[in-house]
Amino acid sequence: MKVDYIVVGLGLAGLAFVEELIKADKTFVVFENDSQTSSLVAGGVYNPVVLKRFTPVWNGDAQLQLALPFYKNLEAKLEDTFDVKFATKKSFKSIEDQNNWFEASDKPMLSKYMKPTIVKETYTGVIADYGFGELQGTGRIDTEKLVKSYRAYLEKEEKILFENFEYEQLDVENTMIQYKNISAAKVVFCEGYGVQQNPFFKHLPLKEAKGELLTIHAPELDIDFLLKSTLFVLPLGNHYYKVGATFNWQDKTSSPSKEGREELIEKLTKVLTVSYTIINQTAGIRPTVKDRRPLVGVHPNHPELAVLNGLGTRGVMIAPTVAKSLFNRLENNETLDQEIDIKRFY
Repeated sequence: MKVDYIVVGLGLAGLAFVEELIKADKTFVVFENDSQTSSLVAGGVYNPVVLKRFTPVWNGDAQLQLALPFYKNLEAKLEDTFDVKFATKKSFKSIEDQNNWFEASDKPMLSKYMKPTIVKETYTGVIADYGFGELQGTGRIDTEKLVKSYRAYLEKEEKILFENFEYEQLDVENTMIQYKNISAAKVVFCEGYGVQQNPFFKHLPLKEAKGELLTIHAPELDIDFLLKSTLFVLPLGNHYYKVGATFNWQDKTSSPSKEGREELIEKLTKVLTVSYTIINQTAGIRPTVKDRRPLVGVHPNHPELAVLNGLGTRGVMIAPTVAKSLFNRLENNETLDQEIDIKRFY
């Protein structure tokens, strides 16, 4: 088999890069072994405002301008719905919180999303003594549904292999890369945390942050917005909600833990007063970087090998932008933004 690209990993990063290949009529084959679950268990929320500090997300507005049409096109292509739009309401903890909100909502980069008022409406079971600040233009991509649907699409097209990628079988010494019976011009690694096992890119400073989520059923809770407080409470419909998330820098496993469950339950006591039943608990390893920027670029000694990784907690927003940037770097020799180029760590 001869292809233009081998893509290793099909989470959000790999999916977005494959879409660039399809648009350019490039041939490819994808390897996916289900070892990384961060895209499958992600909350999938898109929101261009950092609600802890009321500051704009890095390039958030520009990323959304590209991401929202990207997911809309995928909905048409796969004949399904992945984008659920809703408002986000941040519960204030003090008068200072309210004042900081007003100050931030007046700034040009934030006024598009932050409403300059206090929502004083009360909601049964929700603790918000100082009211809420409301964000518009936010929503959620159902990442699990999207990734599984896209994998099924590629399987039907016979462009995905569900097996481990064996690095030792990769021959990069010739003009064309050889991997077993596949010849390719380039290989792009979109492996998430799994890149730490990759001999070509394991030197990159990827930090693993385990995140855990709960799915709860709360019959007395009836909100149709994302509630952001000590944690987030995300409506799924029919009084089901996704709750999260934890950040654990020590636990390297992708298995749900008792500690994560207890942490989320404890935090929920400060957010909700209604009773609920825990339906499910999920966990995944987020690939994060110390400077909170993605890892994008080509290998210093093997320019036919590239990496697309480190999307962190805002993968649904960042993935389409960085995938396009890497494609343009590989195909058109365009310069990558210094903030995302892996050269910053050489």
